[in-house]
Amino acid sequence: MSFVLVVRMTALEGKEEEAVAAMHELAEATRKEPGNELYIPSRDPENPRSLLFYEQYADKAAFEAHGASDHFKELGPGKLFTLVEDGRERSFYETL
Repeated sequence: MSFVLVVRMTALEGKEEEAVAAMHELAEATRKEPGNELYIPSRDPENPRSLLFYEQYADKAAFEAHGASDHFKELGPGKLFTLVEDGRERSFYETL
């Protein structure tokens, strides 16, 4: 079983493109992690402020390692999260 996280967030008005650029940077770095299986940034085609990450890791330990990584701290809380509204929605799953 893989550990899955789906994150929904809303970009601040006028910061949509900056948020998308930060998502791409974060995805590029995260895909190099040994426990990462998928890391897919997405955007609603009808609402450019509505953003989503689909993240899949080999296990919960790989997910936790991601959260502790320097690139996540720099690009997540240090950059992307400053470009989105408070109240990110996080949902956790396991593959079947």
